[in-house]
Amino acid sequence: MDKPKLWTKDFIIVTTVNFFITLVFYLLIVIMGIYVVEHYNASTSQAGLVTGICIVGALIGRIFIGSQIEKIGRKKTLYIGLALYTITTAMYFIQIDINFLLVIRLLQGIVLGVASTATGTIVAQIIPRTRKGEGIGYYSMSSPLATAIGPFIGFLMIQHASFNMIFALCVVVTIISLVTAFFLYVPKLEDFSTTEKELKRFSVSNFIEIKAIPIAIITLVVAFCYSSILSYINFYAIEIDQVATASFFFLVYSLAVLLSRPFTGRLLDMKGANYVMYPAFILFTIGLFLLSIGNNAIALLTAGALIGLGFGNLQSCTQAIAVKITPPHRMGLATSTFFIFLDAGLGFGPYLLGFFITFMTYGNLYGLLSGVVLLSSILYFFLYGKKEKQLANE
Repeated sequence: MDKPKLWTKDFIIVTTVNFFITLVFYLLIVIMGIYVVEHYNASTSQAGLVTGICIVGALIGRIFIGSQIEKIGRKKTLYIGLALYTITTAMYFIQIDINFLLVIRLLQGIVLGVASTATGTIVAQIIPRTRKGEGIGYYSMSSPLATAIGPFIGFLMIQHASFNMIFALCVVVTIISLVTAFFLYVPKLEDFSTTEKELKRFSVSNFIEIKAIPIAIITLVVAFCYSSILSYINFYAIEIDQVATASFFFLVYSLAVLLSRPFTGRLLDMKGANYVMYPAFILFTIGLFLLSIGNNAIALLTAGALIGLGFGNLQSCTQAIAVKITPPHRMGLATSTFFIFLDAGLGFGPYLLGFFITFMTYGNLYGLLSGVVLLSSILYFFLYGKKEKQLANE
Protein backbone atom coordinates (compact mmCIF):
# COMPACT_ATOMS: atom_id res chain seq x y z
CA MET A 1 0.00 0.00 0.00
CA ASP A 2 1.35 3.42 -1.03
CA LYS A 3 2.09 5.98 1.65
CA PRO A 4 -0.20 9.04 1.71
CA LYS A 5 1.56 12.03 0.12
CA LEU A 6 3.38 14.36 2.52
CA TRP A 7 5.11 16.95 0.32
CA THR A 8 1.97 18.60 -1.02
CA LYS A 9 1.72 22.21 -2.21
CA ASP A 10 -0.01 23.21 1.01
CA PHE A 11 2.56 21.50 3.24
CA ILE A 12 5.39 23.32 1.45
CA ILE A 13 3.56 26.67 1.68
CA VAL A 14 2.82 26.50 5.39
CA THR A 15 6.38 25.33 6.16
CA THR A 16 7.79 28.20 4.08
CA VAL A 17 5.56 30.75 5.81
CA ASN A 18 6.69 29.49 9.23
CA PHE A 19 10.32 29.78 8.10
CA PHE A 20 9.84 33.41 7.02
CA ILE A 21 8.13 34.62 10.19
CA THR A 22 10.63 32.79 12.42
CA LEU A 23 13.55 34.22 10.42
CA VAL A 24 12.30 37.79 10.98
CA PHE A 25 11.83 37.09 14.69
CA TYR A 26 15.39 35.82 15.22
CA LEU A 27 16.94 38.44 12.95
CA LEU A 28 15.34 41.18 15.07
CA ILE A 29 16.24 39.41 18.33
CA VAL A 30 19.98 39.67 17.63
CA ILE A 31 19.99 43.30 16.44
CA MET A 32 17.40 44.83 18.78
CA GLY A 33 19.66 45.18 21.83
CA ILE A 34 22.35 46.95 19.80
CA TYR A 35 19.70 49.12 18.13
CA VAL A 36 18.17 50.46 21.37
CA VAL A 37 21.58 51.11 22.93
CA GLU A 38 22.81 53.05 19.88
CA HIS A 39 19.56 54.78 18.92
CA TYR A 40 18.00 55.49 22.33
CA ASN A 41 21.08 55.37 24.60
CA ALA A 42 19.34 52.59 26.54
CA SER A 43 20.88 50.73 29.45
CA THR A 44 21.72 47.04 29.27
CA SER A 45 18.62 46.11 31.30
CA GLN A 46 16.40 48.22 29.01
CA ALA A 47 17.95 46.55 25.97
CA GLY A 48 17.20 43.15 27.49
CA LEU A 49 13.60 44.16 28.15
CA VAL A 50 13.08 45.38 24.58
CA THR A 51 14.61 42.17 23.24
CA GLY A 52 12.67 39.78 25.46
CA ILE A 53 9.24 41.41 25.65
CA CYS A 54 8.43 39.93 22.23
CA ILE A 55 8.43 36.46 23.83
CA VAL A 56 5.98 37.67 26.50
CA GLY A 57 3.76 38.94 23.68
CA ALA A 58 3.97 35.58 21.91
CA LEU A 59 2.73 33.86 25.09
CA ILE A 60 -0.22 36.26 25.30
CA GLY A 61 -1.04 35.70 21.63
CA ARG A 62 -0.95 31.92 21.95
CA ILE A 63 -3.15 31.87 25.06
CA PHE A 64 -5.74 34.05 23.31
CA ILE A 65 -5.77 32.44 19.88
CA GLY A 66 -5.79 28.87 21.16
CA SER A 67 -9.41 29.31 22.25
CA GLN A 68 -10.48 31.38 19.25
CA ILE A 69 -8.79 29.82 16.23
CA GLU A 70 -11.63 27.41 15.45
CA LYS A 71 -14.25 30.17 15.75
CA ILE A 72 -12.30 32.54 13.50
CA GLY A 73 -11.10 29.83 11.14
CA ARG A 74 -7.58 28.49 10.79
CA LYS A 75 -6.78 30.09 7.43
CA LYS A 76 -8.37 33.42 8.35
CA THR A 77 -6.40 33.43 11.63
CA LEU A 78 -3.20 32.96 9.63
CA TYR A 79 -4.08 35.85 7.30
CA ILE A 80 -4.86 38.15 10.21
CA GLY A 81 -1.68 37.19 12.05
CA LEU A 82 0.54 37.67 8.98
CA ALA A 83 -1.07 40.99 8.03
CA LEU A 84 -0.62 42.38 11.54
CA TYR A 85 2.91 40.95 11.68
CA THR A 86 3.74 42.94 8.54
CA ILE A 87 2.19 46.11 9.98
CA THR A 88 4.00 45.86 13.33
CA THR A 89 7.30 45.21 11.52
CA ALA A 90 6.76 48.34 9.41
CA MET A 91 6.12 50.32 12.61
CA TYR A 92 9.84 50.09 13.45
CA PHE A 93 10.26 53.01 11.05
CA ILE A 94 8.23 55.18 13.48
CA GLN A 95 10.98 56.08 15.92
CA ILE A 96 9.55 58.05 18.86
CA ASP A 97 11.04 56.74 22.11
CA ILE A 98 11.90 53.49 23.87
CA ASN A 99 8.43 53.17 25.43
CA PHE A 100 6.83 53.25 21.98
CA LEU A 101 9.34 50.62 20.83
CA LEU A 102 8.39 48.41 23.78
CA VAL A 103 4.73 48.59 22.73
CA ILE A 104 5.64 47.65 19.14
CA ARG A 105 7.73 44.70 20.35
CA LEU A 106 4.91 43.48 22.60
CA LEU A 107 2.34 43.78 19.79
CA GLN A 108 4.64 42.03 17.34
CA GLY A 109 5.10 39.20 19.81
CA ILE A 110 1.32 38.83 20.18
CA VAL A 111 0.71 38.59 16.43
CA LEU A 112 3.71 36.28 16.04
CA GLY A 113 2.04 33.98 18.59
CA VAL A 114 -1.18 34.14 16.56
CA ALA A 115 0.50 33.46 13.20
CA SER A 116 2.81 30.67 14.39
CA THR A 117 -0.02 28.93 16.25
CA ALA A 118 -2.04 29.04 13.03
CA THR A 119 0.79 27.54 10.95
CA GLY A 120 1.38 24.81 13.54
CA THR A 121 -2.33 23.97 13.67
CA ILE A 122 -2.76 23.95 9.90
CA VAL A 123 0.27 21.75 9.27
CA ALA A 124 -0.95 19.25 11.90
CA GLN A 125 -4.27 19.11 10.04
CA ILE A 126 -2.92 18.60 6.51
CA ILE A 127 -0.26 15.99 7.40
CA PRO A 128 -1.61 12.42 6.97
CA ARG A 129 -2.16 10.77 10.37
CA THR A 130 0.16 7.86 9.58
CA ARG A 131 2.98 10.32 8.81
CA LYS A 132 2.44 12.83 11.64
CA GLY A 133 5.86 12.39 13.25
CA GLU A 134 7.72 12.54 9.94
CA GLY A 135 5.68 15.50 8.70
CA ILE A 136 6.04 17.59 11.85
CA GLY A 137 9.74 16.69 11.88
CA TYR A 138 10.17 18.19 8.40
CA TYR A 139 7.93 21.16 9.19
CA SER A 140 9.73 22.01 12.41
CA MET A 141 13.07 21.99 10.55
CA SER A 142 12.02 25.43 9.31
CA SER A 143 12.63 26.82 12.81
CA PRO A 144 16.29 25.77 13.31
CA LEU A 145 17.00 26.89 9.75
CA ALA A 146 15.55 30.30 10.56
CA THR A 147 17.41 30.29 13.89
CA ALA A 148 20.70 29.89 12.02
CA ILE A 149 20.04 32.12 8.99
CA GLY A 150 18.21 34.98 10.77
CA PRO A 151 21.01 35.85 13.22
CA PHE A 152 23.62 35.39 10.47
CA ILE A 153 21.85 37.97 8.26
CA GLY A 154 21.35 40.27 11.24
CA PHE A 155 25.02 40.27 12.26
CA LEU A 156 26.11 40.70 8.63
CA MET A 157 23.78 43.65 8.01
CA ILE A 158 24.78 45.41 11.25
CA GLN A 159 28.30 45.63 9.82
CA HIS A 160 27.34 46.79 6.33
CA ALA A 161 23.88 48.42 6.43
CA SER A 162 21.73 50.82 8.45
CA PHE A 163 19.03 49.70 10.88
CA ASN A 164 16.37 51.08 8.51
CA MET A 165 17.72 48.78 5.80
CA ILE A 166 17.39 45.85 8.20
CA PHE A 167 13.79 46.85 9.03
CA ALA A 168 13.04 47.20 5.30
CA LEU A 169 14.29 43.67 4.63
CA CYS A 170 12.11 42.35 7.46
CA VAL A 171 9.05 44.09 6.01
CA VAL A 172 9.74 42.59 2.57
CA VAL A 173 10.04 39.09 4.08
CA THR A 174 6.76 39.46 6.01
CA ILE A 175 4.98 40.67 2.85
CA ILE A 176 6.30 37.64 0.96
CA SER A 177 5.00 35.35 3.72
CA LEU A 178 1.55 37.01 3.55
CA VAL A 179 1.34 36.71 -0.25
CA THR A 180 2.54 33.09 -0.12
CA ALA A 181 -0.19 32.21 2.38
CA PHE A 182 -2.93 33.22 -0.10
CA PHE A 183 -2.11 30.13 -2.17
CA LEU A 184 -2.75 27.84 0.82
CA TYR A 185 -5.82 25.56 0.92
CA VAL A 186 -7.07 24.44 4.34
CA PRO A 187 -9.90 21.85 4.44
CA LYS A 188 -12.85 22.63 6.72
CA LEU A 189 -13.43 20.52 9.81
CA GLU A 190 -16.65 18.53 9.90
CA ASP A 191 -17.12 18.58 13.69
CA PHE A 192 -16.67 22.31 14.33
CA SER A 193 -20.21 22.68 15.70
CA THR A 194 -19.15 20.63 18.71
CA THR A 195 -16.25 22.98 19.29
CA GLU A 196 -18.53 26.04 19.19
CA LYS A 197 -20.73 24.59 21.95
CA GLU A 198 -17.68 23.87 24.07
CA LEU A 199 -16.37 27.40 23.64
CA LYS A 200 -19.63 29.07 24.77
CA ARG A 201 -18.99 28.14 28.41
CA PHE A 202 -15.98 29.40 30.32
CA SER A 203 -13.52 26.66 31.10
CA VAL A 204 -9.77 26.18 31.40
CA SER A 205 -10.11 23.70 28.53
CA ASN A 206 -11.09 26.62 26.28
CA PHE A 207 -7.56 27.99 26.61
CA ILE A 208 -5.45 24.88 27.25
CA GLU A 209 -5.69 21.38 25.78
CA ILE A 210 -5.70 19.21 28.90
CA LYS A 211 -4.51 16.10 27.06
CA ALA A 212 -1.41 17.96 25.84
CA ILE A 213 -0.34 19.22 29.29
CA PRO A 214 1.74 16.15 30.36
CA ILE A 215 3.93 16.24 27.25
CA ALA A 216 3.98 20.05 27.36
CA ILE A 217 5.49 19.84 30.86
CA ILE A 218 8.37 17.83 29.40
CA THR A 219 8.71 20.50 26.69
CA LEU A 220 8.87 23.19 29.40
CA VAL A 221 11.67 21.42 31.30
CA VAL A 222 13.91 20.71 28.29
CA ALA A 223 13.28 24.20 26.84
CA PHE A 224 14.25 25.69 30.21
CA CYS A 225 17.55 23.78 29.99
CA TYR A 226 18.11 24.78 26.35
CA SER A 227 17.52 28.46 27.18
CA SER A 228 20.90 28.38 28.92
CA ILE A 229 22.47 27.75 25.51
CA LEU A 230 20.64 30.61 23.80
CA SER A 231 21.45 33.11 26.54
CA TYR A 232 24.87 32.18 27.91
CA ILE A 233 26.85 30.31 25.25
CA ASN A 234 28.63 33.50 24.17
CA PHE A 235 29.54 34.39 27.76
CA TYR A 236 30.76 30.83 28.33
CA ALA A 237 32.85 31.03 25.14
CA ILE A 238 34.56 34.13 26.56
CA GLU A 239 35.15 32.30 29.84
CA ILE A 240 36.91 29.38 28.09
CA ASP A 241 38.54 31.53 25.36
CA GLN A 242 36.60 29.99 22.45
CA VAL A 243 34.81 33.07 21.05
CA ALA A 244 35.72 32.33 17.42
CA THR A 245 34.47 28.74 17.70
CA ALA A 246 31.21 29.79 19.36
CA SER A 247 30.09 31.55 16.16
CA PHE A 248 29.85 28.10 14.52
CA PHE A 249 28.00 26.47 17.44
CA PHE A 250 24.47 27.10 16.14
CA LEU A 251 25.49 26.20 12.59
CA VAL A 252 26.61 22.75 13.79
CA TYR A 253 23.46 22.52 15.94
CA SER A 254 21.24 23.30 12.93
CA LEU A 255 23.04 20.82 10.68
CA ALA A 256 22.55 18.07 13.27
CA VAL A 257 18.84 18.86 13.45
CA LEU A 258 18.44 18.99 9.67
CA LEU A 259 20.24 15.70 9.08
CA SER A 260 18.43 13.79 11.84
CA ARG A 261 14.82 15.00 11.58
CA PRO A 262 13.83 12.93 8.49
CA PHE A 263 14.95 9.71 10.20
CA THR A 264 13.60 10.46 13.66
CA GLY A 265 10.24 11.50 12.21
CA ARG A 266 9.84 8.20 10.37
CA LEU A 267 11.01 6.28 13.44
CA LEU A 268 8.37 8.02 15.56
CA ASP A 269 5.60 7.02 13.12
CA MET A 270 6.80 3.44 12.69
CA LYS A 271 7.92 2.52 16.22
CA GLY A 272 6.47 5.16 18.52
CA ALA A 273 7.71 8.21 20.42
CA ASN A 274 9.71 6.27 23.02
CA TYR A 275 12.19 5.13 20.36
CA VAL A 276 13.03 8.80 19.69
CA MET A 277 12.52 10.42 23.09
CA TYR A 278 14.80 8.30 25.27
CA PRO A 279 17.85 8.49 22.94
CA ALA A 280 17.23 12.23 22.56
CA PHE A 281 17.23 12.70 26.34
CA ILE A 282 20.56 10.85 26.55
CA LEU A 283 22.14 12.83 23.70
CA PHE A 284 21.00 16.15 25.18
CA THR A 285 22.38 15.10 28.58
CA ILE A 286 25.77 14.11 27.11
CA GLY A 287 25.89 17.31 25.05
CA LEU A 288 25.36 19.55 28.08
CA PHE A 289 27.84 17.55 30.16
CA LEU A 290 30.48 17.74 27.41
CA LEU A 291 29.86 21.47 27.21
CA SER A 292 30.43 21.76 30.95
CA ILE A 293 33.84 20.05 30.90
CA GLY A 294 35.08 20.95 27.42
CA ASN A 295 37.47 23.87 26.97
CA ASN A 296 38.47 23.46 23.33
CA ALA A 297 36.92 23.89 19.88
CA ILE A 298 36.30 20.19 19.23
CA ALA A 299 34.43 19.72 22.52
CA LEU A 300 32.33 22.85 21.93
CA LEU A 301 31.27 21.88 18.40
CA THR A 302 30.70 18.22 19.33
CA ALA A 303 28.46 19.42 22.15
CA GLY A 304 26.57 21.56 19.60
CA ALA A 305 25.92 18.51 17.42
CA LEU A 306 24.80 16.36 20.37
CA ILE A 307 22.49 19.09 21.68
CA GLY A 308 21.02 19.44 18.18
CA LEU A 309 20.37 15.68 18.03
CA GLY A 310 18.97 15.80 21.56
CA PHE A 311 16.94 18.96 22.12
CA GLY A 312 16.21 19.44 18.41
CA ASN A 313 14.43 16.10 18.23
CA LEU A 314 12.83 16.40 21.66
CA GLN A 315 11.17 19.60 20.47
CA SER A 316 9.69 18.14 17.27
CA CYS A 317 8.74 14.84 18.92
CA THR A 318 6.85 16.46 21.80
CA GLN A 319 4.96 18.64 19.31
CA ALA A 320 4.02 15.56 17.29
CA ILE A 321 2.83 13.79 20.45
CA ALA A 322 0.71 16.81 21.47
CA VAL A 323 -1.26 16.80 18.21
CA LYS A 324 -1.39 13.01 17.87
CA ILE A 325 -3.23 12.53 21.16
CA THR A 326 -5.68 15.39 20.51
CA PRO A 327 -9.00 15.29 18.59
CA PRO A 328 -8.80 17.09 15.19
CA HIS A 329 -11.12 19.93 16.25
CA ARG A 330 -8.82 20.75 19.22
CA MET A 331 -5.50 20.70 17.36
CA GLY A 332 -5.40 24.50 17.60
CA LEU A 333 -5.52 24.33 21.38
CA ALA A 334 -2.98 21.50 21.46
CA THR A 335 -0.57 23.47 19.27
CA SER A 336 -1.12 26.60 21.36
CA THR A 337 -0.55 24.65 24.59
CA PHE A 338 2.69 23.14 23.26
CA PHE A 339 4.09 26.54 22.25
CA ILE A 340 2.98 28.24 25.48
CA PHE A 341 5.05 25.78 27.50
CA LEU A 342 7.94 25.93 25.00
CA ASP A 343 8.03 29.74 25.04
CA ALA A 344 7.72 29.82 28.83
CA GLY A 345 10.81 27.62 29.15
CA LEU A 346 12.82 29.58 26.59
CA GLY A 347 11.59 32.98 27.75
CA PHE A 348 11.77 32.74 31.53
CA GLY A 349 14.68 30.28 31.71
CA PRO A 350 17.46 32.86 31.22
CA TYR A 351 16.06 35.09 33.97
CA LEU A 352 15.79 32.25 36.50
CA LEU A 353 19.14 30.71 35.54
CA GLY A 354 20.75 34.12 36.00
CA PHE A 355 20.44 33.63 39.76
CA PHE A 356 22.61 30.49 39.55
CA ILE A 357 25.33 32.36 37.65
CA THR A 358 25.88 34.58 40.69
CA PHE A 359 27.40 31.67 42.63
CA MET A 360 28.64 29.18 40.00
CA THR A 361 30.51 29.15 36.70
CA TYR A 362 28.82 28.65 33.34
CA GLY A 363 30.51 25.24 33.13
CA ASN A 364 28.99 24.24 36.47
CA LEU A 365 25.59 25.46 35.30
CA TYR A 366 25.70 23.28 32.17
CA GLY A 367 26.79 20.32 34.29
CA LEU A 368 23.84 20.87 36.63
CA LEU A 369 21.40 21.16 33.72
CA SER A 370 22.68 17.92 32.19
CA GLY A 371 21.43 16.23 35.36
CA VAL A 372 18.07 18.00 35.04
CA VAL A 373 17.64 16.68 31.49
CA LEU A 374 18.48 13.14 32.62
CA LEU A 375 15.90 13.38 35.42
CA SER A 376 13.33 14.73 32.95
CA SER A 377 13.54 11.42 31.06
CA ILE A 378 12.21 9.75 34.22
CA LEU A 379 9.45 12.35 34.41
CA TYR A 380 8.60 11.58 30.77
CA PHE A 381 8.31 7.89 31.58
CA PHE A 382 5.64 8.54 34.21
CA LEU A 383 3.77 11.27 32.31
CA TYR A 384 3.68 9.62 28.89
CA GLY A 385 6.27 6.96 28.10
CA LYS A 386 4.82 4.03 30.05
CA LYS A 387 1.32 4.58 28.63
CA GLU A 388 2.27 5.69 25.11
CA LYS A 389 0.30 3.01 23.23
CA GLN A 390 -2.82 3.63 25.28
CA LEU A 391 -2.73 7.43 24.82
CA ALA A 392 -1.83 7.30 21.12
CA ASN A 393 -4.80 5.01 20.36
CA GLU A 394 -7.45 6.91 22.34
